[in-house]
Amino acid sequence: MRTSAVVSGVLAVLLLVLVAAGWSPLVSFDRWVAEALHRSALAHPGFTRVNRVLSDWVWDPWTMRALAAATVVLLCARRELRAALWVAGTSLVAVGLQQGLKALVGRDRPEWPDPVDSARYDAFPSGHAMTATVTCGLLLWVLALHWRAEWRGWAALACAAVVSVVGVGWTRVYLGVHWPSDVLGGWLLGWFCVALAILTYRWSERRPARTATAAPDGGTPGRRMGEER
Repeated sequence: MRTSAVVSGVLAVLLLVLVAAGWSPLVSFDRWVAEALHRSALAHPGFTRVNRVLSDWVWDPWTMRALAAATVVLLCARRELRAALWVAGTSLVAVGLQQGLKALVGRDRPEWPDPVDSARYDAFPSGHAMTATVTCGLLLWVLALHWRAEWRGWAALACAAVVSVVGVGWTRVYLGVHWPSDVLGGWLLGWFCVALAILTYRWSERRPARTATAAPDGGTPGRRMGEER
């Protein structure tokens, strides 16, 4: 998990720099993909409506935040207060990071003479992609903590999470409200938040155990009774 956090963080920073600098190969690729998908969206209005429903309702950030809030309530009911705090805190930090980067980068969204959808705020990173990644990642982590070994539906839910994360990214580009690199940035930053949350949670669990076994004078823990010398 540490490697995953480092890799996703480094790639996210690199992409951020390229986007902020307006690196021409990336800009050209974004424009090429966006234009091709926009032509398809205009040519297939029925499929476009399906994408709008998925993007604006099923995978909307507020839908994802509602799932995260429900998870926090469930964890509190089970007296899993530490995990509840991590889910709530990570979700809030992700929102702050997302909005801060949008304001910092100030990237314009695609503009079309005949748009099929609209969106507010700046483009990078994609809020839909980042929120879906954070929420789905945290939900899978919570399930892995408690029910993975005994729940047969784990694989199905993991597939649904992957489909949701990938699918919402697709809809944002297909509907012409994001560049592909906006979505990639949302995925990378979202997974970085999840990986960092898992790492800090594990560290917080190990720390009390280490403190409890430490010697009263701050030295090394004493040997347990019956342990070989």
